Amino acid sequence: MTASRATAATPDPFIRRSGATFTLNGKPYRFAGANLWYLPWLGAPAAYGDRDRLRRELDTLAGMGITNLRIAAGAEDSPLKNSVKPAFRTSGKAWNPDLLAGLDYTLAEMKQRGMHAVLYLTNFWEWSGGMMTYLSWVNGGKFIDMNDPAHPWPEFPNMTAQFYAQDEAVALYHDWVRYIVARHAGDPTIMAWQLANEPRPGGDALIAAQLGPAYNRWIRSTAKLIKSLSPDHLVSTGSEGLKGSVESMEVLRAAHAWPEIDYLTAHIWPLNWSWVDAKDLPGTHAAGAAKVAEYLEQHETLARQMGKPLVIEEFGYTRDGGGYDPQASTAFKDLYYKQIYAAVLNSAQKDGPVAGSNFWSWNGEGRAVHGDHRFRSGDTAWLGDPPHEPQGWYGVYDSDTSTRAIIADHAKALAAIG
Repeated sequence: MTASRATAATPDPFIRRSGATFTLNGKPYRFAGANLWYLPWLGAPAAYGDRDRLRRELDTLAGMGITNLRIAAGAEDSPLKNSVKPAFRTSGKAWNPDLLAGLDYTLAEMKQRGMHAVLYLTNFWEWSGGMMTYLSWVNGGKFIDMNDPAHPWPEFPNMTAQFYAQDEAVALYHDWVRYIVARHAGDPTIMAWQLANEPRPGGDALIAAQLGPAYNRWIRSTAKLIKSLSPDHLVSTGSEGLKGSVESMEVLRAAHAWPEIDYLTAHIWPLNWSWVDAKDLPGTHAAGAAKVAEYLEQHETLARQMGKPLVIEEFGYTRDGGGYDPQASTAFKDLYYKQIYAAVLNSAQKDGPVAGSNFWSWNGEGRAVHGDHRFRSGDTAWLGDPPHEPQGWYGVYDSDTSTRAIIADHAKALAAIG
């Protein structure tokens, strides 16, 4: 649909792209959002689900002004350590009916609250099975675990990236894409489909150069497939940005130059990238904030050059002292959130390409079950921190009043721009 049709008298319930902006019913669409990968599990009609909690979480978020949620719409039953179970699928086509129902229920409840979803279809990382699992299904069961001392970095991402060049693995992934996208085609609650969570062309520049053609071929073929199945939905890669592109602007630009890729994304992780020290946030936060500002500027400049919107769709920060408990203070996390939100607001006020953000992530009522804060198979507490991470590391609890106030204030300020 063209921009001129989007502004016609007939209401258009789909989020569209018009140049470097999103529109909804012919008006600019900007959003304050959150990541809640686990909602299909929470919404499942199964022992691991809790639909009452799901509705409460959505009500709480809606009350804060959150209107956009980034959610997992794919997970592969996997031999990898720390991979979530149950999963959406096995190597065959026996899709998990409870998780499908959980996603259906999530979208229906979001629709009632005027929220929109970004759904990612697989994962570069191990915690939901992901590309390494697809490879294991076609290579005789070979895989390596993330953080295995026998396979130090960057062996895991280098092997995972072989997925793009393995036609049989991509074909299995495309089977899932066809099914799940067709199942939800025409649902205006969905803003966009993402090819994967944080796809990378490789773990180092050498492998990324070797696999670059296959990586870009996978991006375009999948984006075209999604557009053929559901032309009213936007498509994005789910990339971290430069950090997910072996620090190469050329790699990042090439991956997002395809006309079927509607917008750019950036993920910003100061602690994961050693920009700050969790044990010395007072002494390292300022230097980290400077790198965050530079990273934001680099991606906003690229988006402006490419004429496409940019979403800061993952940003997370540890609690003071690096703790995981809800009682731990959030002074530096709050400063970080304010920095991200100020950049989003500044771009919006100048009609820039930054259209919104999704903080990582919403823990809400979820609390770690075990004293070591580790996720164990069978746990049903569901926090925003995925199974491979300490439960409580980055998520925002419902009891984090200062962080919640910052989020709500930003959502209100962004909505006021119009």
